[in-house]
Amino acid sequence: MPIREGTYGLLAEFDTPTELVLAAQAAYEAGYRRMDCYTPYPVEEAAEAIGFHRNNVSLVCLLGGILGCCAMFGMETWVSVWGYPLNIAGRPYYSWPAFVVPAYEWTILFAGLSAAFGMLAMNGLPTLYHPLFNAPNFRNGATTDKFFLCIEATDPKFSPTESREFLALHRPLSVVEVDY
Repeated sequence: MPIREGTYGLLAEFDTPTELVLAAQAAYEAGYRRMDCYTPYPVEEAAEAIGFHRNNVSLVCLLGGILGCCAMFGMETWVSVWGYPLNIAGRPYYSWPAFVVPAYEWTILFAGLSAAFGMLAMNGLPTLYHPLFNAPNFRNGATTDKFFLCIEATDPKFSPTESREFLALHRPLSVVEVDY
């Protein structure tokens, strides 16, 4: 059966995190890859169950720190040697030990800013609208006491009837088709 136009996916609601993790593991083993878990608090086992293992925020933070250090050293070198050279007490124009503290400060600044903005960008934030807000039970349950597994319609293995039957095997409280 073809995917109905405007369908985001199927959303299964569970009572406990254990049920969610078991359903997510089964879905991953069955070949579903475009899925996500939504919980009121972090459940590390759910992230492992859907195959989420990699986090690139630390790499973005490292690159931001290196960029900040190089930018400050470059700016100080340009100012001291070419832009505004001053002969102070006979010291050389390029006196790198004097550049270490400001370069360290810029390293910390750029690393922190790149980590914050990189995390927001990688999470797709700010997102003012998400299709799951259309699900009748998601808005109240996701932030209080319910656990959700959403299999997206963009998954190559997704079929509205077969995916619904697959989710029903794990005894969710409900399975809802989510529209865009």
